[in-house]
This record gives sequence, C-alpha cells and structure tokens, in this order.
Amino acid sequence: MRLHRLTLTAFGPFGGTQHIDFDRLAAGGLALLHGPTGAGKTSILDAVAYALYGSVPGARQHSVQALRSDHAEPATRTEVVLELTVAGRRLELTRRPEQLRPKRRGGGTTRDRASSLLRERRTPDGPWEPLSSSHQEIAHEIGELLGMNRDQFCQVVLLPQGDFARFLRASAEDRAKLLGRLFDTRRFRAVEDHLTERRIAAAERVAAGDQRLLAAGHRVRQAAGEPPELAGHRWPELSPGDPELADAVLEFAALARCAARERRAVADTALAAAEAHHAAAERTHAETVERARLRQRHAEATAQAAACRARADEQAALRGRLARARAADTVAPARRLRDAAVAEHARAAAAERQARAALGSPEEPAGPDVPAAELAAEERAVRQRIGQLTAAAATAERAAAIAAELTEADARATAARARLTGPSERLAAAPAALAELRRRREAASAAGARIAELTERVSAVEARAAAADRRDALAAELPAAREAALAARELAAAAFEHWLVIKDRRLAGIAAELAARLTPGEPCAVCGSAAHPAPAPPAADQIDRAAEEAAQAAHQAAEAARDDAQRELTRLDAEHAAAEAAAGPPTGPEPAAALAAARAELAAAREAFAAEPAAAAALARAEREQAELAEAASSAEREIAALAARRTTLEAEQDALLAELTRVLPGETSLPRLAAALGRRVEVVAAGLHARVEALAAASAAARAAEETAARAKAADARLADAAFDAGFDTPAAAVAAVLGQAEQRAAEERLARWRAEEAAVAAVLADPRGQAAAAGPPADPAASQAALAAATARLRAAAAEEAAARQRSAELDALGVELTREAAAIAPLRAASGRLAAIAGLTAGTSSQNEYRMRLETYVLTARLEQVADAASVRLHRMSGGRYALVHSDARAAHRARSGLGLQVSDAWTGRARDTATLSGGESFFVSLALALGLADVVSAESGGRRLDTLFIDEGFGSLDEQSLDEVLDVLDGLREHDRQVAIVSHVPDLRARVPSQLEVIKTRAGSTVRHHDGLTDP
Repeated sequence: MRLHRLTLTAFGPFGGTQHIDFDRLAAGGLALLHGPTGAGKTSILDAVAYALYGSVPGARQHSVQALRSDHAEPATRTEVVLELTVAGRRLELTRRPEQLRPKRRGGGTTRDRASSLLRERRTPDGPWEPLSSSHQEIAHEIGELLGMNRDQFCQVVLLPQGDFARFLRASAEDRAKLLGRLFDTRRFRAVEDHLTERRIAAAERVAAGDQRLLAAGHRVRQAAGEPPELAGHRWPELSPGDPELADAVLEFAALARCAARERRAVADTALAAAEAHHAAAERTHAETVERARLRQRHAEATAQAAACRARADEQAALRGRLARARAADTVAPARRLRDAAVAEHARAAAAERQARAALGSPEEPAGPDVPAAELAAEERAVRQRIGQLTAAAATAERAAAIAAELTEADARATAARARLTGPSERLAAAPAALAELRRRREAASAAGARIAELTERVSAVEARAAAADRRDALAAELPAAREAALAARELAAAAFEHWLVIKDRRLAGIAAELAARLTPGEPCAVCGSAAHPAPAPPAADQIDRAAEEAAQAAHQAAEAARDDAQRELTRLDAEHAAAEAAAGPPTGPEPAAALAAARAELAAAREAFAAEPAAAAALARAEREQAELAEAASSAEREIAALAARRTTLEAEQDALLAELTRVLPGETSLPRLAAALGRRVEVVAAGLHARVEALAAASAAARAAEETAARAKAADARLADAAFDAGFDTPAAAVAAVLGQAEQRAAEERLARWRAEEAAVAAVLADPRGQAAAAGPPADPAASQAALAAATARLRAAAAEEAAARQRSAELDALGVELTREAAAIAPLRAASGRLAAIAGLTAGTSSQNEYRMRLETYVLTARLEQVADAASVRLHRMSGGRYALVHSDARAAHRARSGLGLQVSDAWTGRARDTATLSGGESFFVSLALALGLADVVSAESGGRRLDTLFIDEGFGSLDEQSLDEVLDVLDGLREHDRQVAIVSHVPDLRARVPSQLEVIKTRAGSTVRHHDGLTDP
C-alpha cells in the first residue's frame, strides 16, 4: 500500500482545505512531519485512518462531532479525500461524516448524513470511475485489499510509540490482549477439525504444484524454440512427483535464458553498428544540403551588394537634411518657452493695472510708481490691528464659555454621586450568590466526567447479556447437532460397508463380465488368445458396473453429509465457546438486572450533566453582573474625581482671562459687559479694515507677479538665441526654416534604416567563411547523399526489428523463469508440511507429550508471533544500539498459574546477560519500542497475506535520544526506504529538522492550522 495524496477540509484543527502530497515527501527520502503541540500532526494520521476505515483511532472514534473543525465556516462541509495504490490498483476514497449545516432557505440548521465514495483509475491518464458509495461495500473492499482491520493498520502503519513502550513493561495477560487484537487467533480454534483433511489434501497439492511447474516448463520450452545453443541439453523426461523435477526444469530454464541473452547481445551489437552508420549518413546528407544552400545565398548577396553601391549619393543627401531637422528640433523647446513667457508677462501687467486702479481713491490715488514692498507693509499693519481686536473678543467669549462649563460640571458631579449608591449595595451581596452557583456547576461537571465510564460499563454489560442469550440459544441447538452428526457418521459407515460389499461381489464376477464381451475370432483383452474354449458363465446375482458406481455415489454422498453435519457441530461448538467466554462466569447478578442498574446509573449521570450548561450560564451571568457593577462604581468614582480636578482648572483659567480683559477695558469687572463692549468695537473697526486689507493684498500680489514675469520673459529670449547658436544656426529664424515634421523625419529615418539593414545583411552574407568556401568549391549533390541515407535507414530498421524480437524473447523467458522459481518455492514447503500434520494435531489440543506447557493453540500461536516479532525487532535493534542490545523471547514458566510463553527480555552484549525490559532507561525504551513496533509491523504485514506496506508513519519519542543514538535510529529508518518505501517521522524535535530534508510543517494559527511542504534543508 502506498499513499499519494491527502486532502482535508474542515477536519480537526484544519479550518480550510489543505493538500498533502506524499509522493513529493517520499521523493526526498525520509520525511518529517513536524509542528507545535496541538497543531494537528496526529490529526493527519487520523484522517488517513478515517478515509480508509470510516473511523479514527483512539477515544475520538465514538464522537462524530470531534472530526469537524471548530475553525471552519458553517457552510463548509467536513471532508477527507485520500488517493492511494493498493494491490496494484489506483483508488480514491472520499469520506464525509454526519454533520450540521445551515439551511439553504430560512434560518436554522439541518443534518447531512454521512457519505462515502470509492473511485478507481484503471489507466494512468484515464478518468476516475466510481465503484461504490455504500459504507458496507467500501469497508469490505478495503478490508480485502489491505488484509487488516483498523486496529492492525493503526498499529503497524502509524506505529504509535507510546503503546509499545507500555507493551515492554506490560504483564503477559496485557501483552496477550494487544497481540490478540492484531492477530486474528480465533481461527485457530477450528484447526483441529481440519487437520485430517489437510493431510489428504497435502499430497494432492504437491501433485498439482508439480503439474503447474511442468506446464510452466513447457511454456519455457516453447518460448526458447530449441535454439542451437541448447542442442546438448534436452528437455527432462520426468513426471509429476519426481523429486528431481523442479531442479531439472529450473536448470533447463536457466540455460534457455542464457541462450536468449546471448542472442540479444548479438542483436544489440548489430543495432549499434546500424545506428552509427545511419547517423553518419544523416550527417553527410545534412552537410551536402547545407553546402548547396550556402552557395546559392552567396550568389544572391553579390548581386545585392552592387545595387547598394549605386544609391550612395542619395543616401548622403538624405542624411544631411535629416541632421539639420534634428538640430532645429533642439531649438524648438527654447522657442516655445520664450513665447509662453512673453504671453504670461502681458497677462500679469494687465492684472497689475486693474489691481492698482481698485486700490486708489479720489483723495489718495495709488499709481504705478508705488513700489510693491510699500503695499505689502501697509497690508501687514492693517492685519495686525484686526488681529488685536479679534483676540480680545475671543478671550471674552472663552471666559463666558468657562462659566457655562463650570455650571455643567457641578450638575454632572451631583448625578455621578447618585449613580454610585446602587452598585455599592449590590456588590456587598454578590460573593455568597457566586459561591452557590459555582457549587452547582462543579456538581454537574463531575456527573459529566462519569458519563464515558458509565457508557463503557453499559456497553460491556449489554455485550455480556447478548452473549449469555446467544450461549443459551446455542446450548439448546447443540444436542440436536450432536445427534445429527452421530447419525450422519453411522449412515456414512453403513454406506461405506455396502459399497465394499458391492465392489467385492463385482470383483468376484468380473470374469463373467469380461467373458460377455468376447467375440469369436478376436483376441481376448486379458490373455490375447483368439480361442475362447470355456467362457465363465454369469452368476444369478451378477453385479454390474452401474450398481457399483451407484453404491460408490451413495457412499460419497453419505460422507459429504457426514462432513457437513460435523462442520455444523464444530461451528456450533466454537460459537457456544465464544459466547460462553464473552458472557463471563455465571457469578454476580443476572445480566438483565445488571444491565438495568447500569442504564439507570448512566441516565442519572446524564440528567445531572444536562444541567451543567444552565449552571455554567447562570454562573457566567452572575460573574458578568458583578464585573459590570464593579465597573459602574469605579466609573462613577473616576468621573467625580475628574470633575473636581476640571473645576479647579477652569476657575484658575477664568481668573486669568478676567485680568487680561480688564487691561483692555479698564474699570469693567463683569465678564458679560466686557464681552459686549469688545464686540461693538470689533464690528465698527473691522467693517472698514477688511476691505482695505483685501485690496492691498491683491495689488501687492499683482505687482510682484508683473515684476517676476518680466524677468522670465527677458531670460527666455536670451536662452532662445543661445539655443539657436548652439545648434549651428545664425539666427532663430534660420532654425525655424530647417524644421521638418515628425512624419517626414520618421519616413526619412525608416528609409535610411532599411538601406543600412540591407547593406549589413549583404555584408554579413559575403563575410561568412562558409558561404565563401561553398562558392569556391565544387557543386554539391544532395540526391546522391539522400540515396545513401535511405539505404542506411533500411539497414537500421532491419537491425531494430531483430533486436526487438530478441529482447521480447529474453523478457518472456525472464518472466517465465520468475514464475518457475515461485512455483518451485511454493512446492517445497508443501512436501514438508505433509509429514508435520500428524504431529501438529496432537500439539494443537495440548495433550501431546511434546507440549510441555500444555498450551491451547491460541496461546501457542501468540507465543510464536511474539518470537517472530522479537526476531524481526532484534535485527533493527542491533543497529540502533550499536550492536549492544537484542530482544529475546522468554518462555519461562510463569508463577501462580499465570500465562506462560509471552515474556520479553533484552540481551545486553556488554554484560552477556539478559534483563527485564522494565529496567530500560527512557532513551533505551524508545529505540527498543521502536524496533519492536517495526518488527511487529513486518510480522502483521506477513500475517495479512504478505501485502507490502510501502508507507509507514512513526509517531513521537525521538526527544529522548542522544545525538549518536538518533543517527543510528535514522540510519535504520533510512534503510526502510529500500524498494521505494515511504517512511515519515512525526515529531517536534528541532534537531530532526536539520537531519531530515523532506518535511511537512503543520502551522498553528488562530484561524486554524495549515500545512507547508519543505523540499530542502532551507524553507522555500
């Protein structure tokens, strides 16, 4: 199984849509999945498990709402899409849990049911084809393809390190529980009933395997075609069952492959020579064509060069005219600036005359001789007089405003003192009410904490009750099944005896049966004589072949009925034992009474917990009300203090303003009378002064503008003369005469550019040494080179066809050789298994003397699995610990009649002793548990049909390792990538970021988590 892409939407901590490319992570070697605590690293692994099995591992599998992100928008649906390859098939799984969404019309929400979709892409570029949208069908399909359930998948693919650290220190009973979940040992309970059938079937399987091996060998013989190289090695004349058949067929196949490879090597050599000859012919033809083209181009360029020399005078005249026009263009900006300056000065002079006329009067005219500076000085003096009067009036208005503000501050202070009385009294009674509300909320929370425990208890009691009912029902069916099995065995024995009797009677009369077939003059089928002197006469009760076959058919039908009855009895026995084990011992209360009591306790806890939101809401309201009262009282106190300070400031400012106004109008001490007097004076004086100020300002500005524009006009005229002289003209008028329009200049420039481009192109062609050489050399012959190229192409095609045929034959023989090796490897254990079945039958029941521990088969299988796990784990543990440690399975007898055979010890090469796994340090526990997890993954994968697990996730634990141990662990993990295997480490250890270049970072934000790929040692 290989993961390719994962898309998460509103899942766990991911509020939006996140895309994870596992192929991109695997391209960089080991991959690191890191991020801060709570960012969502484990949620990515949960999403993989949810996509495959429709549920997540751990405690959250019972809560559908736990899958939805709290950061998601209400309209965004929670969805997980996983693309993977399993068993050679490219699949896509889409899962959506049951969830609430806003209604499309109106308010409120509606519930969307959970949905699943399985699609397959049958070709790399083909479309996705839907396979099923049924939860049950998808679960069955994925279970068949992966060969493991969810618990096995989460244990061997996600590798949770904490579970294996606890496994190291667990008792034999706890280890048996974990191993029992991972390995389906229930099937071994029915093994004893099948051992006899397997002993008979073993020989048939060996013969069938030899037939398959022989058939594959014949296909090798056909594919090889008996080449001359195999003349000394003929096809082995052996039959199925011969011990040497496999070796002889494999030897013949190996010789055939060697001969095919030799023929392919010869074909490869011929193809390489043909390719080299073809490449040389292509080069020769290309050179011939290029030489002919260069010769033609050089002749055309020579004719063009003569035409260019004929128009040299016309080009010189056009260039001179264009140069004078460009020089005149440099004078144009100065001319435009001079014209603009003259026009601007004329406008400014007219405006000055108009402003002086408006300023003068019949008594005091303002003629053009009055300087602008005197007008500006008079304007400033008038403005100063207006400002003094306006400031005095503003001061009086401010003093009156202060008096009004003092009155308003007194009123606000009185109101604030009134508001302070109520909150103070209510704050005194708040602590007692808050204490009572907190007690109610804590009681409800305590009841809620017990709901999960009580729910598990109810589920366990319900399961035991159901198992007890099933046990009783099966106990009622067992007697009838035993009687049916006994009757079927008796009928089978009677039918067998009847068949033997019929067979013996037919054999006794077989001579008469053969005599009935004799024909005079024809040889006897037994002795070959053509004379038949005394044929045996038939007996009165002669048994023919049809009667014998009918008796045999009845015997076989009776045996089939006996086997069916025995299998039914075995099934009922197994189911009854399982139900009896699940129901538990018959001690304690009745299942119904225990179930009723557990449900009543759970209902009471739920009822108490249902009051928790109301209690929490009441406590929150009371706390908010207390905070609001405290804030109101504090706000009133602050407002009173601020108003008192403001009153003091305003009184001081009022005294200062009254003193200032008294200096302006001596003898007045009343603020209202001072304000009225200043207002009348400002109105009388300002009426005359404002008009004078505006007229003075306009005249002063107009005079300054006229002076400045006159200076600019003079300067512009001088710059125009300088520009004309610098451009090569005697006068500005001469520059004007040389002006050409933009269109005329562009036309002249384009004409000159075309001439220059044409001359440059002709010169480049004439200067090309290849063209010169082609013109000086003999003419080329492209037709002859084309014919040589066609002959080389025909030779190349013939060699390629021969090489392809040899390559196909070699590939076919290689594939058949792999099939032969597989068949031979499959037959070898079948032969050995046939002899072991009898001994195994006694061991499975625990009655054999060889079974020293007298274990049941289930316990024995778990012990064998643990030995395999320890052996597989020791291979990697030896590398991780620098050759120091190895995991050793211990089969020491346990004390107090406890389970034996499930012990684990760590062998220390430094001390030469084995010690208990509970004595390991933190770092040692980590890499021992990691090795145990990897070993268990290998064994479970083999147990699940040998399906390859190309993707592994290793979750946490690296922080307890020193630098050297971390390097050794990473070397072991890097070795897991052999044969293109994906290995991802889930950790937040900073040192791993520098050691593992391919990374997936999970970023935690207020709006939800996001992911980011890193392909190198630095961020992109």
